[in-house]
Amino acid sequence: MTISEHSQKVAGLFGRIARWYDFLNHFLSLGLDIYWRYRLVRTMAVPAEGLVLDLAAGTLDVSKEVLRQNPSAKVLALDFTLPMLLTGQKKMNTWEKKRIFPLQADARKIPLPDESVDCASIAFGIRNILPRNQAYAEILRVLKPGGTLCILEFGTGKRKVWKGIYNFYLSRVLPLVGKMVSKDAFAYRYLAETICNFPGPNELAREIIQTGFSRAFFYPLSSGIVYIHVAQK
Repeated sequence: MTISEHSQKVAGLFGRIARWYDFLNHFLSLGLDIYWRYRLVRTMAVPAEGLVLDLAAGTLDVSKEVLRQNPSAKVLALDFTLPMLLTGQKKMNTWEKKRIFPLQADARKIPLPDESVDCASIAFGIRNILPRNQAYAEILRVLKPGGTLCILEFGTGKRKVWKGIYNFYLSRVLPLVGKMVSKDAFAYRYLAETICNFPGPNELAREIIQTGFSRAFFYPLSSGIVYIHVAQK
């Protein structure tokens, strides 16, 4: 499969499950995804009246949390899948519509000038982008000097968490419940597989540094089910 074919496949997959995406996120994570996004935005340290780039913005949960914690900020919400953005727009109130700007775009070709944003985020999206180094390079280009990139992503499913209970949940329960609710057997099997095959946190940090960021660190949440990576330009 070519890179282009992979991108179209992922876009089609998320387009099919867009209307179920929020419900399944909350249900399958037992509501922990709300806390994880809260911690992601707290980590970003958005400056007053800062401009935030929210990549793989999906249904705009991170964008909305950015504004909740930083009312003076503005958010450019980019996603490759239009149905996800359209679903997210329905959740925005009048004030949010003046400060969140959704745009269908590829994270490997960000339609912004150099050094134009204060910080960037990507939640549960970097594992769907190939090759990842192109996205890192584009984020580095559009960040202002001193700006930060914060990534929220699942840890590799290869390491046992909670004595293997999480791993069983990931490989068996997640695809089954996703299929029952969304009627899309492939979508949640694909998500489970990408989590299991994703690099560990140390390897991901090395990837980011190799792209040109000056430093990168990470910390786990929920026993390492997810990690927040922070990289600085």
